[in-house]
Amino acid sequence: MDLLVVGSVALDSVKTPFGEKERILGGSATHFSVSASLFSPVRLVGVVGKDFPEEHLEFLRGRGIDLEGLEVADGETFRWVGEYTENLNEAITLETHLNVFADFQPKLPERYRSSEFVFLANIDPELQLDVLRQVEKPRYVACDTMNFWIEGKPEALWRTLEHVDTLVINDGEARLLAGEENLIKAARSILRQGPKSLIVKRGEYGALLFDKEGEFWAPALPLEDLSDPTGAGDSFAGGFMGYLASRGEISHENFRRAIIYGSTMASFNVQAFSLDRLRTLTPEEIEDRARHFKALSDFDLLPRAR
Repeated sequence: MDLLVVGSVALDSVKTPFGEKERILGGSATHFSVSASLFSPVRLVGVVGKDFPEEHLEFLRGRGIDLEGLEVADGETFRWVGEYTENLNEAITLETHLNVFADFQPKLPERYRSSEFVFLANIDPELQLDVLRQVEKPRYVACDTMNFWIEGKPEALWRTLEHVDTLVINDGEARLLAGEENLIKAARSILRQGPKSLIVKRGEYGALLFDKEGEFWAPALPLEDLSDPTGAGDSFAGGFMGYLASRGEISHENFRRAIIYGSTMASFNVQAFSLDRLRTLTPEEIEDRARHFKALSDFDLLPRAR
């Protein structure tokens, strides 16, 4: 099934307790696309500057990612400079240079308009809604957002969420969006007002699915080797959406499986800077780790001891 993503393509400079890298490939749409491409063909809509290295374009094309929707504009590519302390769950933003991304107005190529699966990465909710107006009859739409839009454009965000099947955010964003400290109450409030389902990313504590069928929790995989959590959430979304698009069936059971595959992709993403671990990842490694995830919480109930 055709999978469309709209979001940022960036050059990141990142420092973690495990090292430091300058001007590496990043951006929400990039991490999403590379992750999803291991399951399904991907169409990417974004913008880069004339300074964007050709080697990165070659890498993306080599992963089968359709770049007809990637605009190359006069100016410099979006830059993000960040740092992580020992608490890898939260990035400290040191610098943000929007550059050509500041004037980004997504325009879908004609053949992209028939895309059946759509992911709206973290951009202005007004742009997200404009993208949806350009897609003819999407079967399934998911989106991401952040505190900046929740606080700065709440009305526009809720208008967008009325047209979204699944919202993918972290637990702090869920609480802020709903105005509820209790995560269960926050999820129920969000589902009453907009999307049909909600996925809450909780970093090292896994991910939660809320929909009309109930709740599902996917654990996070305990890892010894961690390097860089940048883009883990977007890699999660890419694995989730890529799996769904590969199956073509929208169901609660497939959502559960897709969350496991999303968590699997996020666990690989954090093991190297930028997309370096995903560059060498094989389908066999993905399946092995997905089985490991399943084994973490798979058990049979025994009769209660008397």
